Amino acid sequence: MTSIEARGLTRRFGDVVAVDTLSFGVEGGEVVGLLGANGAGKTTTMRMLLGLLTPTAGEALIGEVPVSEVDRRAMGYVPQGLGLYPDLTVTENVAFAAASFGVPGPSLAEAGLEHIADMRIGDVSLGMRRRVAFLVASCHRPAVLILDEPTSGVGPLGRARLWETIRQSAEAGTAVLVSTHHMEEAEECDRVVLMAAGSKVAEGAVREVIGQARTVAVAGDIGGEALAAISDEGGTVLSTGSGWRIVGLDVDGVRRVVGAEAGVEEVPATFEEAFVALSR
Repeated sequence: MTSIEARGLTRRFGDVVAVDTLSFGVEGGEVVGLLGANGAGKTTTMRMLLGLLTPTAGEALIGEVPVSEVDRRAMGYVPQGLGLYPDLTVTENVAFAAASFGVPGPSLAEAGLEHIADMRIGDVSLGMRRRVAFLVASCHRPAVLILDEPTSGVGPLGRARLWETIRQSAEAGTAVLVSTHHMEEAEECDRVVLMAAGSKVAEGAVREVIGQARTVAVAGDIGGEALAAISDEGGTVLSTGSGWRIVGLDVDGVRRVVGAEAGVEEVPATFEEAFVALSR
Protein backbone atom coordinates (compact mmCIF):
# COMPACT_ATOMS: atom_id res chain seq x y z
CA MET A 1 0.00 0.00 0.00
CA THR A 2 1.18 3.51 -0.82
CA SER A 3 1.72 5.23 2.52
CA ILE A 4 2.51 8.74 1.23
CA GLU A 5 1.03 10.02 -1.99
CA ALA A 6 0.97 13.31 -3.85
CA ARG A 7 -1.68 13.50 -6.57
CA GLY A 8 -1.31 16.51 -8.80
CA LEU A 9 -0.22 18.70 -5.90
CA THR A 10 -0.10 22.36 -6.78
CA ARG A 11 0.59 25.37 -4.59
CA ARG A 12 0.55 28.99 -5.68
CA PHE A 13 1.58 32.00 -3.66
CA GLY A 14 -0.01 34.85 -5.57
CA ASP A 15 1.43 34.70 -9.08
CA VAL A 16 4.24 32.37 -8.04
CA VAL A 17 3.75 28.63 -8.64
CA ALA A 18 5.85 26.97 -5.90
CA VAL A 19 4.72 23.41 -6.74
CA ASP A 20 3.18 22.48 -10.09
CA THR A 21 0.98 19.35 -10.49
CA LEU A 22 3.38 17.08 -8.62
CA SER A 23 2.59 13.36 -8.33
CA PHE A 24 4.56 10.56 -6.67
CA GLY A 25 4.21 7.96 -3.92
CA VAL A 26 6.21 6.32 -1.14
CA GLU A 27 5.60 2.72 -0.06
CA GLY A 28 6.04 1.36 3.45
CA GLY A 29 9.62 0.19 3.97
CA GLU A 30 10.93 2.53 1.28
CA VAL A 31 13.18 5.60 1.43
CA VAL A 32 12.37 8.13 -1.28
CA GLY A 33 14.55 11.18 -1.74
CA LEU A 34 13.03 14.50 -2.77
CA LEU A 35 15.97 16.20 -4.42
CA GLY A 36 16.44 19.64 -5.85
CA ALA A 37 18.21 22.95 -5.42
CA ASN A 38 17.10 25.42 -2.78
CA GLY A 39 13.80 26.93 -3.90
CA ALA A 40 12.80 23.88 -5.98
CA GLY A 41 9.61 23.36 -3.94
CA LYS A 42 10.68 20.52 -1.62
CA THR A 43 9.62 22.09 1.69
CA THR A 44 6.32 23.34 0.26
CA THR A 45 5.59 19.80 -0.98
CA MET A 46 6.32 18.30 2.41
CA ARG A 47 4.18 20.83 4.24
CA MET A 48 1.24 19.96 1.99
CA LEU A 49 1.79 16.23 2.57
CA LEU A 50 1.74 16.88 6.32
CA GLY A 51 -1.45 18.94 6.17
CA LEU A 52 0.38 22.07 7.33
CA LEU A 53 -0.30 23.86 4.05
CA THR A 54 -3.45 23.62 1.95
CA PRO A 55 -2.86 22.75 -1.72
CA THR A 56 -4.16 25.11 -4.37
CA ALA A 57 -5.04 21.97 -6.31
CA GLY A 58 -4.49 18.24 -6.06
CA GLU A 59 -4.51 15.85 -3.11
CA ALA A 60 -2.13 14.85 -0.30
CA LEU A 61 -2.81 11.34 1.02
CA ILE A 62 -1.41 9.34 3.93
CA GLY A 63 -2.32 5.65 3.78
CA GLU A 64 -4.75 6.48 0.93
CA VAL A 65 -6.66 8.84 3.26
CA PRO A 66 -6.73 12.65 2.77
CA VAL A 67 -4.15 14.09 5.14
CA SER A 68 -6.77 16.34 6.75
CA GLU A 69 -8.50 13.18 8.07
CA VAL A 70 -5.38 11.36 9.28
CA ASP A 71 -4.53 10.82 12.96
CA ARG A 72 -1.39 12.89 13.59
CA ARG A 73 0.15 9.93 15.41
CA ALA A 74 0.55 8.24 12.04
CA MET A 75 3.11 10.84 11.01
CA GLY A 76 6.58 11.86 12.14
CA TYR A 77 8.19 15.10 10.95
CA VAL A 78 11.60 16.69 11.24
CA PRO A 79 11.44 20.29 9.94
CA GLN A 80 14.50 22.24 8.89
CA GLY A 81 14.26 24.17 12.16
CA LEU A 82 14.17 20.82 14.06
CA GLY A 83 11.26 21.82 16.36
CA LEU A 84 13.19 21.26 19.60
CA TYR A 85 13.12 23.38 22.76
CA PRO A 86 16.62 24.87 23.22
CA ASP A 87 16.19 25.59 26.94
CA LEU A 88 15.18 22.00 27.75
CA THR A 89 17.62 19.14 28.11
CA VAL A 90 17.79 16.28 25.63
CA THR A 91 15.97 14.07 28.13
CA GLU A 92 13.23 16.66 28.65
CA ASN A 93 12.72 17.20 24.91
CA VAL A 94 12.38 13.46 24.27
CA ALA A 95 10.15 12.90 27.31
CA PHE A 96 7.85 15.76 26.28
CA ALA A 97 7.45 14.35 22.77
CA ALA A 98 6.77 10.85 24.07
CA ALA A 99 4.18 12.13 26.56
CA SER A 100 2.49 14.15 23.80
CA PHE A 101 1.98 10.95 21.81
CA GLY A 102 1.11 8.89 24.88
CA VAL A 103 4.01 6.46 24.52
CA PRO A 104 6.90 5.47 26.83
CA GLY A 105 10.05 7.52 26.40
CA PRO A 106 12.60 5.84 24.11
CA SER A 107 16.02 4.78 25.38
CA LEU A 108 18.65 7.45 24.92
CA ALA A 109 21.32 4.80 25.42
CA GLU A 110 20.03 2.74 22.49
CA ALA A 111 19.96 5.89 20.37
CA GLY A 112 23.57 6.69 21.30
CA LEU A 113 22.54 9.90 23.06
CA GLU A 114 23.03 8.96 26.70
CA HIS A 115 26.21 11.06 27.01
CA ILE A 116 24.28 14.27 26.25
CA ALA A 117 21.09 13.36 28.13
CA ASP A 118 21.42 16.18 30.68
CA MET A 119 22.67 18.86 28.26
CA ARG A 120 20.44 21.67 27.06
CA ILE A 121 19.57 21.28 23.40
CA GLY A 122 20.99 24.74 22.74
CA ASP A 123 24.40 23.56 23.97
CA VAL A 124 24.82 20.43 21.86
CA SER A 125 26.26 20.21 18.35
CA LEU A 126 24.07 20.50 15.26
CA GLY A 127 24.71 16.88 14.37
CA MET A 128 23.53 15.73 17.79
CA ARG A 129 20.51 18.04 17.66
CA ARG A 130 19.49 16.46 14.40
CA ARG A 131 19.79 12.99 15.93
CA VAL A 132 17.61 14.11 18.84
CA ALA A 133 15.07 15.61 16.41
CA PHE A 134 14.88 12.29 14.57
CA LEU A 135 14.31 10.43 17.84
CA VAL A 136 11.56 12.89 18.81
CA ALA A 137 9.87 12.47 15.41
CA SER A 138 10.03 8.67 15.49
CA CYS A 139 9.52 7.85 19.19
CA HIS A 140 5.85 6.94 18.61
CA ARG A 141 6.75 4.67 15.67
CA PRO A 142 4.72 6.48 13.00
CA ALA A 143 3.74 4.82 9.75
CA VAL A 144 5.37 7.63 7.77
CA LEU A 145 8.37 9.86 8.39
CA ILE A 146 8.87 13.11 6.54
CA LEU A 147 12.34 14.60 6.97
CA ASP A 148 13.16 18.05 5.57
CA GLU A 149 16.90 18.22 4.87
CA PRO A 150 17.80 16.26 8.03
CA THR A 151 21.54 16.24 7.27
CA SER A 152 21.94 19.93 6.38
CA GLY A 153 24.96 21.45 8.08
CA VAL A 154 26.15 18.10 9.45
CA GLY A 155 29.64 16.71 8.80
CA PRO A 156 30.28 13.49 6.83
CA LEU A 157 30.38 11.22 9.90
CA GLY A 158 27.19 12.69 11.36
CA ARG A 159 25.44 12.39 8.02
CA ALA A 160 26.44 8.73 7.74
CA ARG A 161 25.02 8.02 11.20
CA LEU A 162 21.77 9.80 10.40
CA TRP A 163 21.36 7.81 7.21
CA GLU A 164 21.92 4.57 9.14
CA THR A 165 19.06 5.57 11.45
CA ILE A 166 16.84 6.51 8.52
CA ARG A 167 17.47 3.14 6.87
CA GLN A 168 16.68 1.30 10.11
CA SER A 169 13.29 3.02 10.24
CA ALA A 170 12.52 1.96 6.68
CA GLU A 171 13.58 -1.61 7.40
CA ALA A 172 11.01 -1.61 10.23
CA GLY A 173 8.29 -0.84 7.65
CA THR A 174 8.10 2.95 7.84
CA ALA A 175 7.58 4.96 4.65
CA VAL A 176 10.30 7.62 4.62
CA LEU A 177 10.33 10.77 2.49
CA VAL A 178 13.53 12.78 2.89
CA SER A 179 14.54 15.97 1.12
CA THR A 180 18.09 17.06 0.42
CA HIS A 181 20.08 19.28 -1.90
CA HIS A 182 23.14 17.02 -1.51
CA MET A 183 23.16 15.09 -4.78
CA GLU A 184 25.53 12.45 -3.37
CA GLU A 185 22.84 11.43 -0.87
CA ALA A 186 20.72 10.10 -3.72
CA GLU A 187 22.60 6.81 -3.41
CA GLU A 188 21.13 6.38 0.08
CA CYS A 189 17.57 6.31 -1.33
CA ASP A 190 15.63 3.48 -2.93
CA ARG A 191 14.17 5.98 -5.39
CA VAL A 192 14.48 9.70 -6.01
CA VAL A 193 12.09 12.38 -7.18
CA LEU A 194 13.96 15.26 -8.79
CA MET A 195 12.39 18.72 -8.62
CA ALA A 196 13.27 21.93 -10.43
CA ALA A 197 11.28 25.17 -10.28
CA GLY A 198 8.36 23.41 -8.59
CA SER A 199 8.02 20.58 -11.11
CA LYS A 200 9.08 16.94 -11.18
CA VAL A 201 11.76 16.47 -13.82
CA ALA A 202 12.56 12.79 -13.16
CA GLU A 203 11.72 9.87 -10.88
CA GLY A 204 13.22 6.45 -10.28
CA ALA A 205 16.29 4.68 -8.95
CA VAL A 206 19.56 6.59 -9.42
CA ARG A 207 20.69 4.32 -12.27
CA GLU A 208 17.35 4.85 -14.02
CA VAL A 209 17.59 8.64 -13.72
CA ILE A 210 21.13 8.65 -15.11
CA GLY A 211 20.12 6.27 -17.91
CA GLN A 212 22.18 6.87 -21.02
CA ALA A 213 23.00 10.48 -20.14
CA ARG A 214 26.40 11.65 -21.34
CA THR A 215 28.62 14.60 -20.56
CA VAL A 216 31.76 16.10 -22.10
CA ALA A 217 35.05 15.92 -20.17
CA VAL A 218 37.79 18.47 -20.85
CA ALA A 219 41.30 17.80 -19.51
CA GLY A 220 43.30 20.63 -17.98
CA ASP A 221 42.49 24.32 -17.77
CA ILE A 222 40.48 25.93 -20.56
CA GLY A 223 40.57 29.55 -19.41
CA GLY A 224 38.01 32.09 -18.33
CA GLU A 225 37.05 33.26 -21.83
CA ALA A 226 36.30 29.72 -22.96
CA LEU A 227 34.25 29.06 -19.82
CA ALA A 228 32.20 32.17 -20.51
CA ALA A 229 31.75 31.14 -24.14
CA ILE A 230 30.52 27.70 -23.13
CA SER A 231 27.94 29.34 -20.88
CA ASP A 232 26.90 31.64 -23.73
CA GLU A 233 26.41 28.56 -25.93
CA GLY A 234 24.03 27.08 -23.35
CA GLY A 235 26.41 24.73 -21.56
CA THR A 236 26.85 24.27 -17.83
CA VAL A 237 30.42 23.93 -16.57
CA LEU A 238 31.32 21.74 -13.56
CA SER A 239 34.84 21.61 -12.13
CA THR A 240 36.40 18.24 -11.25
CA GLY A 241 39.65 19.54 -9.78
CA SER A 242 41.72 18.05 -12.62
CA GLY A 243 39.62 19.36 -15.48
CA TRP A 244 36.11 20.32 -16.46
CA ARG A 245 32.83 18.58 -17.25
CA ILE A 246 30.40 20.24 -19.64
CA VAL A 247 26.66 19.54 -19.56
CA GLY A 248 24.35 20.73 -22.32
CA LEU A 249 26.79 20.74 -25.28
CA ASP A 250 28.07 17.87 -27.43
CA VAL A 251 31.73 17.14 -28.14
CA ASP A 252 31.78 19.16 -31.38
CA GLY A 253 30.20 22.16 -29.66
CA VAL A 254 32.76 22.09 -26.86
CA ARG A 255 35.67 21.68 -29.29
CA ARG A 256 34.54 24.72 -31.25
CA VAL A 257 34.85 26.77 -28.08
CA VAL A 258 37.98 25.37 -26.40
CA GLY A 259 39.98 24.44 -29.52
CA ALA A 260 40.79 21.11 -31.14
CA GLU A 261 44.09 20.79 -29.24
CA ALA A 262 42.32 20.36 -25.88
CA GLY A 263 41.61 16.87 -24.54
CA VAL A 264 37.85 16.59 -25.13
CA GLU A 265 35.81 13.39 -24.92
CA GLU A 266 32.27 12.23 -24.27
CA VAL A 267 31.87 10.17 -21.07
CA PRO A 268 29.00 8.73 -19.00
CA ALA A 269 27.29 11.36 -16.87
CA THR A 270 27.29 11.35 -13.10
CA PHE A 271 24.01 11.63 -11.20
CA GLU A 272 24.63 15.34 -10.53
CA GLU A 273 25.30 15.96 -14.23
CA ALA A 274 22.16 14.08 -15.24
CA PHE A 275 20.21 16.19 -12.76
CA VAL A 276 21.65 19.42 -14.20
CA ALA A 277 20.74 18.30 -17.72
CA LEU A 278 17.20 17.36 -16.67
CA SER A 279 16.74 20.64 -14.78
CA ARG A 280 17.58 22.60 -17.91
